[in-house]
Amino acid sequence: MRHGKAGRKLGRNSGSRLALSRAQATALLREGRIQTTVAKAKELRPFVEQIITAAKEDTLHARRNVLRDIQDREVVSKLFTEIAPKYAERPGGYTRVLRVGVRRGDAAPIALIELV
Repeated sequence: MRHGKAGRKLGRNSGSRLALSRAQATALLREGRIQTTVAKAKELRPFVEQIITAAKEDTLHARRNVLRDIQDREVVSKLFTEIAPKYAERPGGYTRVLRVGVRRGDAAPIALIELV
């Protein structure tokens, strides 16, 4: 039984999964939308939503917590000045996952994850 074993392994060890989440979150916050597999998009959603929720409160502590995961300072400043204030009244649900088809090489389901 797999009680208490939430999350997908994505064929990676834990360090690689964390690096993947951080890189995809940075790209999503920079671009506004990215295209990836459905499994990766579903794993990325709560990761990004926690970051945006933390950024709603513009304090030094919140900035340092966000900088742990998003190490691009331009993206962090954009997050605190543009993205988080836009969602100030919203209680969650900052991202949307849309299925767009399958990848040509291996028929993996592809999704578009974007900021609402």
